[in-house]
Amino acid sequence: MPSRPETEGKTVTTDAAPERQKHTERRSSRRCKITQLMRIRPSDPQMPHFEDMRGTLSVSRNGLYFQTSERGYEIGMRLFVTLPYSQDPMSLNREYLAEVVRKDPLATGMTGIGLKLLMEMGLQQSGTYNSFTGTR
Repeated sequence: MPSRPETEGKTVTTDAAPERQKHTERRSSRRCKITQLMRIRPSDPQMPHFEDMRGTLSVSRNGLYFQTSERGYEIGMRLFVTLPYSQDPMSLNREYLAEVVRKDPLATGMTGIGLKLLMEMGLQQSGTYNSFTGTR
Protein backbone atom coordinates (compact mmCIF):
# COMPACT_ATOMS: atom_id res chain seq x y z
CA MET A 1 0.00 0.00 0.00
CA PRO A 2 1.31 3.42 -0.82
CA SER A 3 2.15 5.52 2.19
CA ARG A 4 0.21 8.71 2.92
CA PRO A 5 1.98 12.05 2.66
CA GLU A 6 3.39 13.56 5.82
CA THR A 7 0.98 16.47 5.66
CA GLU A 8 -2.06 14.43 6.63
CA GLY A 9 -3.79 16.03 9.60
CA LYS A 10 -1.65 19.16 9.34
CA THR A 11 -2.60 22.56 7.97
CA VAL A 12 -0.64 23.37 4.85
CA THR A 13 -0.25 26.97 3.77
CA THR A 14 1.07 28.16 0.46
CA ASP A 15 1.97 31.62 -0.71
CA ALA A 16 0.76 30.89 -4.23
CA ALA A 17 -2.51 32.85 -3.75
CA PRO A 18 -2.08 35.87 -1.48
CA GLU A 19 -4.97 36.51 0.86
CA ARG A 20 -7.26 39.28 -0.33
CA GLN A 21 -7.72 42.24 1.94
CA LYS A 22 -11.12 42.38 3.53
CA HIS A 23 -13.07 45.36 2.19
CA THR A 24 -16.09 46.59 4.10
CA GLU A 25 -18.84 47.85 1.86
CA ARG A 26 -19.87 51.31 3.06
CA ARG A 27 -22.67 51.94 0.58
CA SER A 28 -26.15 51.74 2.01
CA SER A 29 -27.76 50.97 -1.35
CA ARG A 30 -26.65 49.16 -4.49
CA ARG A 31 -25.28 51.11 -7.42
CA CYS A 32 -26.16 50.85 -11.09
CA LYS A 33 -23.61 51.48 -13.80
CA ILE A 34 -25.71 53.78 -15.97
CA THR A 35 -25.02 57.02 -17.79
CA GLN A 36 -27.35 59.93 -17.15
CA LEU A 37 -26.60 63.51 -18.16
CA MET A 38 -26.41 65.89 -15.21
CA ARG A 39 -25.68 69.57 -14.59
CA ILE A 40 -23.49 70.45 -11.61
CA ARG A 41 -22.82 73.86 -10.09
CA PRO A 42 -21.61 75.13 -6.70
CA SER A 43 -24.30 75.92 -4.13
CA ASP A 44 -22.13 78.47 -2.27
CA PRO A 45 -22.33 81.88 -3.99
CA GLN A 46 -18.89 82.78 -2.60
CA MET A 47 -17.22 79.90 -4.46
CA PRO A 48 -15.93 80.49 -7.99
CA HIS A 49 -18.84 79.69 -10.32
CA PHE A 50 -18.63 76.81 -12.77
CA GLU A 51 -21.19 74.74 -14.57
CA ASP A 52 -20.22 71.17 -15.38
CA MET A 53 -22.29 68.98 -17.71
CA ARG A 54 -21.29 65.34 -17.30
CA GLY A 55 -22.60 61.83 -17.61
CA THR A 56 -22.66 59.58 -14.56
CA LEU A 57 -20.57 56.40 -14.41
CA SER A 58 -22.63 54.86 -11.60
CA VAL A 59 -25.70 55.92 -9.65
CA SER A 60 -27.29 54.71 -6.41
CA ARG A 61 -30.24 55.92 -4.40
CA ASN A 62 -27.95 58.06 -2.22
CA GLY A 63 -25.10 59.06 -4.49
CA LEU A 64 -23.34 59.05 -7.82
CA TYR A 65 -19.89 58.84 -9.36
CA PHE A 66 -18.53 60.54 -12.48
CA GLN A 67 -15.28 61.69 -14.03
CA THR A 68 -14.45 65.28 -14.93
CA SER A 69 -11.68 67.56 -16.12
CA GLU A 70 -13.03 70.44 -13.99
CA ARG A 71 -10.55 71.33 -11.23
CA GLY A 72 -12.95 73.17 -8.89
CA TYR A 73 -14.17 70.15 -6.86
CA GLU A 74 -13.05 69.73 -3.24
CA ILE A 75 -13.99 67.20 -0.55
CA GLY A 76 -16.86 68.59 1.55
CA MET A 77 -17.98 71.02 -1.17
CA ARG A 78 -21.76 71.40 -1.56
CA LEU A 79 -23.25 71.40 -5.04
CA PHE A 80 -26.55 71.70 -6.86
CA VAL A 81 -26.98 68.68 -9.13
CA THR A 82 -29.74 68.49 -11.73
CA LEU A 83 -30.28 64.83 -12.58
CA PRO A 84 -31.28 63.69 -15.13
CA TYR A 85 -30.70 66.90 -17.05
CA SER A 86 -32.35 67.81 -20.33
CA GLN A 87 -32.71 71.11 -22.19
CA ASP A 88 -36.05 70.01 -23.60
CA PRO A 89 -38.59 72.70 -22.59
CA MET A 90 -41.09 70.05 -21.47
CA SER A 91 -38.65 68.01 -19.38
CA LEU A 92 -38.98 67.76 -15.63
CA ASN A 93 -35.51 67.89 -14.12
CA ARG A 94 -34.89 67.05 -10.46
CA GLU A 95 -32.41 69.17 -8.56
CA TYR A 96 -30.52 67.88 -5.52
CA LEU A 97 -28.17 69.30 -2.92
CA ALA A 98 -25.08 67.07 -2.89
CA GLU A 99 -21.70 66.91 -1.16
CA VAL A 100 -18.36 65.83 -2.62
CA VAL A 101 -17.24 62.79 -0.59
CA ARG A 102 -14.63 61.29 -2.89
CA LYS A 103 -12.00 62.65 -5.27
CA ASP A 104 -9.81 60.19 -7.21
CA PRO A 105 -7.02 61.22 -9.61
CA LEU A 106 -7.36 58.98 -12.68
CA ALA A 107 -4.63 57.76 -15.04
CA THR A 108 -6.35 59.59 -17.92
CA GLY A 109 -5.64 62.97 -16.30
CA MET A 110 -9.27 63.37 -15.30
CA THR A 111 -10.64 63.21 -11.76
CA GLY A 112 -13.23 60.75 -10.43
CA ILE A 113 -15.77 62.48 -8.20
CA GLY A 114 -18.14 60.78 -5.76
CA LEU A 115 -21.19 62.73 -4.58
CA LYS A 116 -23.55 61.99 -1.72
CA LEU A 117 -27.08 63.22 -2.40
CA LEU A 118 -28.21 65.10 0.71
CA MET A 119 -31.71 66.24 -0.23
CA GLU A 120 -33.99 66.84 -3.18
CA MET A 121 -34.55 70.52 -3.89
CA GLY A 122 -37.54 69.88 -6.14
CA LEU A 123 -38.55 69.71 -9.77
CA GLN A 124 -36.99 72.16 -12.21
CA GLN A 125 -38.86 72.75 -15.44
CA SER A 126 -36.76 73.85 -18.42
CA GLY A 127 -39.43 76.10 -19.91
CA THR A 128 -42.46 77.94 -18.63
CA TYR A 129 -45.83 76.40 -19.32
CA ASN A 130 -49.25 77.85 -18.60
CA SER A 131 -51.36 74.94 -17.34
CA PHE A 132 -54.65 76.83 -17.81
CA THR A 133 -54.26 77.59 -21.49
CA GLY A 134 -51.67 75.03 -22.48
CA THR A 135 -49.42 77.75 -23.91
CA ARG A 136 -46.03 79.15 -23.06
